[in-house]
Amino acid sequence: MDAGTGRPAPPLRGGERETLRAFLDFHRATLAMKCEGLSDEQLRTRSMPPSTLSLLGLVRHMAEVERTWFRRVVGRETGLPFVWSDTQDYQEAYDATGATRAEAFAAWEAEVECARRVEREAESLDVTGYQERWGEDVSLRLVMLHLIHEYARHNGHADLLREGIDGVVGA
Repeated sequence: MDAGTGRPAPPLRGGERETLRAFLDFHRATLAMKCEGLSDEQLRTRSMPPSTLSLLGLVRHMAEVERTWFRRVVGRETGLPFVWSDTQDYQEAYDATGATRAEAFAAWEAEVECARRVEREAESLDVTGYQERWGEDVSLRLVMLHLIHEYARHNGHADLLREGIDGVVGA
């Protein structure tokens, strides 16, 4: 654990799976950290018109991403609906109008726990799942790297959103 932020510290000499798991958890904790201490209204603050991007929208979006990649793709759960979209559009989760921290974080935390279970139960990083949108089989390794990439990208957005809300900066 990082003493300053409470986020998990990735190992300096860990194995591949341990390192991927730790970096993913580090980025998950970073998103949560960027939302700490803010009201629902602040969490719904949009970046700039016409964008609907907000911190709460990012949490909702990442719940959809976790759900898709770990449960649908690797876990092969068929017929699993999106949480916030009837049209399977990840962008709809960004619009957090009327959303609350409680509902968004409950959904996100539940999906993170499911993702951790799917990853733990997988025999190896070479386990594959089918990514329907790509029409290809993908490895758990790729899924974990993809999620690290998604979080890193969106945590950059979260940095700017948080600074705009109350001036708080830093990783």
